[in-house]
Amino acid sequence: LSDESHLMILKFPSRNIHETITNLEMDARVEDSKGHIPSSEGPPLNSPLGSFAETNRESAQVDHVRLHFINRDGEKYSVSAKEGESLLEVVIKQNINIDGFGACEGTLSCSTCHLIFEKAAFQQLGEISDDELDMLDLAYGLTDTSRLGCQVCVKKWMDGLTVQVPTEVSDIRRELEVEKQKKQ
Repeated sequence: LSDESHLMILKFPSRNIHETITNLEMDARVEDSKGHIPSSEGPPLNSPLGSFAETNRESAQVDHVRLHFINRDGEKYSVSAKEGESLLEVVIKQNINIDGFGACEGTLSCSTCHLIFEKAAFQQLGEISDDELDMLDLAYGLTDTSRLGCQVCVKKWMDGLTVQVPTEVSDIRRELEVEKQKKQ
C-alpha cells in the first residue's frame, strides 16, 4: 500500500477488513479530478483498491451450511452454520439444547462435545489427532464413528449432515451437582 493508503486506514480504523475496504472505497470516491463524486459502483478504475477490494470481498465470502443435531433426548435441531466454525462453536452460538456440551470450551481437555457421525460422513472427516483419540478414550458411548465437536470444522460438503449426541456424557460438573443434591 502507498503512504496515502496507510493514512486512510488510520483515518478509518475498523474491526474487520470489509469495513476497512468499504471506507477506503468511499474515500477514493469522494471526488474526481473535476470535483464530481463518481456514481459507479466500487472504486474508480484507476484506483489501486479496485482489484484489492473485489478480490478480498470474494475470498472473504463465507458459505452457510445446514446442519442437524439430535440431542440426548432425541430432539432434532436444524441450524445454519458458517464454513470453518467448529461443531462446538455451532452448538454454542446457536444455543442448541445439549446439556453439558463443551465443558472445556474447545481446549481438547474433555469429551463433553462427543458426537456420533454416520459412517459415510465420518469417512470424509480429516484424520483424528492422538490428543483427540486420548480424549475420546474417556467418552461414554464411544462408537467407531465418534469425534469431538471441537475438532471438526464445518465444510461445504456437510450441508444436510445429521450428527447424534450420545445419550450419556462424562461430565464431572453433572456428577458434583448430583452429589450436592443428595446431601440436601
